[in-house]
Parts: sequence; structure tokens; C-alpha cells
Amino acid sequence: MKMQAEVIREGELEKRSDSLFQLWKKKLVVLTEDSLSLFPDGHRRAKGKELGFGSILKVDCVERTGKYIYFTIVTTDRKEMDFRCADQSCWNASITMALIAFQNRRAIQHFRSRQPPPPPPPPGAPERRLPRAP
Repeated sequence: MKMQAEVIREGELEKRSDSLFQLWKKKLVVLTEDSLSLFPDGHRRAKGKELGFGSILKVDCVERTGKYIYFTIVTTDRKEMDFRCADQSCWNASITMALIAFQNRRAIQHFRSRQPPPPPPPPGAPERRLPRAP
């Protein structure tokens, strides 16, 4: 059973469709520490699309116009998804910060998994204790 990740932010974004006309479609977006979920009809009960941060390479091409901030999410398979949000909402910054935090956690886990375990203390050695914080 998968634990439900804590929601960092929830709100509305517009995603450019992949169709010939490339229309902007409103999506309900839920940002957690592990993923970005997109729901098509503005309700979480609808079947959504989850983009795990493990499959996102970067947030790119941030451009500000008078009314919107435009940005692109690039996946690890080099697929690009274009989004826009209201100028003051700063969704691009929220997604970028969550992605960086995820990548840092993953790098630390990888580093720790490559470290050899500490050697056991020699027989008869006193137990090593860390000092207590005040």
C-alpha cells in the first residue's frame, strides 16, 4: 500500500494540448514532494496523470509576458510539456523547488547506499555514545 504524499500546493495551471491546434486547457494541479498530478476536469476524483519527479529532468524555458508565465517541463525521455500560469502565481518556481528537493534526496540516498558500513567495534571496547544536545 502506497502512502499518500503530503500536498505542497494545489491549484490551476493551463497545459498546451498536443493536438494540431495546441489549445490551452485548464488543469487542476496537485504538487507533492514526489510528483506533479494533473486532473482534466478540475476535480481530484477524475482520473489524473501523475508525473513522478523521477521522470522529470527539468523545468525549462521560463518566459514572462504581461499576464502569464510560460514554462516547459522536460521529461527524462526528452518529451516537453508546455504550461502557463497567472503572472503572480509562480507555479514554475514551486515545481522547480520541489524537483530540486526531490533530486537532492535521491542523491543523498544514492551516496549513502554506496558507503561501506562502519566497522564493528573491537571486542571489549566501550560503547561509543554521541553527546546529547542541550
